[in-house]
Amino acid sequence: MKVLVIGSGGREHALCRKLSESDKVKQIFCAPGNAGTSMIATNLEINVNEIEALSEFALREKIDLTVVGPEDPLVGGIVDEFRSKGLLIFGPDKVSAQLEGSKSFSKEFLMRHNIPTARYEKHNDYHTAVEALKNFDYPVVIKADGLCAGKGVVICQTPIEALYTLKDILVEKKFGSEGKTIIIEEFLDGYEASVFCICSNGKLFTLNTAKDYKKIYENDEGPNTGGVGCFSPNILIDEKTTYEIENIIIPQIEKGLKEDDLLFSGILFIGFMVTHKGPEILEFNVRFGDPETQVLLPRMESDLYDVLFKASKGELKQEDIVFGDNTVMTVIITSGGYPGTYKTGYEITGLNEIADVDEKLFVIHNGTKVEDESIVTSGGRVLSVTAIGSTLEECRSLVYENIDTIKFTNSYYRKDIGRFSLQ
Repeated sequence: MKVLVIGSGGREHALCRKLSESDKVKQIFCAPGNAGTSMIATNLEINVNEIEALSEFALREKIDLTVVGPEDPLVGGIVDEFRSKGLLIFGPDKVSAQLEGSKSFSKEFLMRHNIPTARYEKHNDYHTAVEALKNFDYPVVIKADGLCAGKGVVICQTPIEALYTLKDILVEKKFGSEGKTIIIEEFLDGYEASVFCICSNGKLFTLNTAKDYKKIYENDEGPNTGGVGCFSPNILIDEKTTYEIENIIIPQIEKGLKEDDLLFSGILFIGFMVTHKGPEILEFNVRFGDPETQVLLPRMESDLYDVLFKASKGELKQEDIVFGDNTVMTVIITSGGYPGTYKTGYEITGLNEIADVDEKLFVIHNGTKVEDESIVTSGGRVLSVTAIGSTLEECRSLVYENIDTIKFTNSYYRKDIGRFSLQ
């Protein structure tokens, strides 16, 4: 079978890596890919948003299954385009992708189906939004409605900060059309939990849990990022919370998807805040997460190709998905300055040395490329140093004892991933 993976980050390298383990997969293409995917797949010089070019390639090469990594092409309708040409693709159609592409769409879905979530208001006028702030305590969350490259959510600690945020989005048009509407949302206090499900023919099949780290600095300080560390399973989720998620909330979501005719085949990531009232939904994503994919897939004992193929055909069953009882943790090395301004093009050394350390330790490429026979940095998140172990402590030791083997100019990583859970 031939598989096309769309994307260029750590998520896509992790997908290619897992798909390459399948006896059924004979060839993998990745568009556009990175230095890591080039070792196990054929990289293509096609951008993720060149939807017509991607579908033409899939037709020409007779691709058996396409797996979409990032959200932009999903929101842009890549699944609709592929299906119109008779191509099998794993991901939501354009309408269903609004669960991630529009925060107001997802909040209205949650409220309509009585699914626990934070209280909110939607506004597109600066002055009415300012008045609406009076209805919320601080801190308060302000969200631009669209994708905004993952940077459209601000937790405002004071009224002044909230006013400046509203002005940035609604008056200064910081996010362009992605910010023409905003959500003002009640701040939920608790701990975050992530659950990934595969949606197939209106049914949700749980994969497993993960805990990621968004803040750039230790002790969860500094600005939000796309994620700079992660581990799975999330040992913070207790049995009561797990029961509520699996037996109450997920069936509510399934019912809502069916009633709204959102019967897609793809991923539904559910981001929770577990508060004193129980788990409440923060957000939906409709694709594999990054860095969650780096820790989930190594724990999967099932053939990933089989799982995604059956899901795309509407034939998946829960017993098709098997996870081991091990633990996986990843720490992301970033370019200094990320998530703000940073420089790229620095040569990376030590990758071969770390590959020889232990079969339980490996590196997933996030933002890399091959240049003059060297591997250099090409993004803010550069490499995911990942370990498999029987416990989180074993994984932490393996990662942090070896991570400094990898070197490039202005590299940075958090040193406390997973630490709080061991106290």
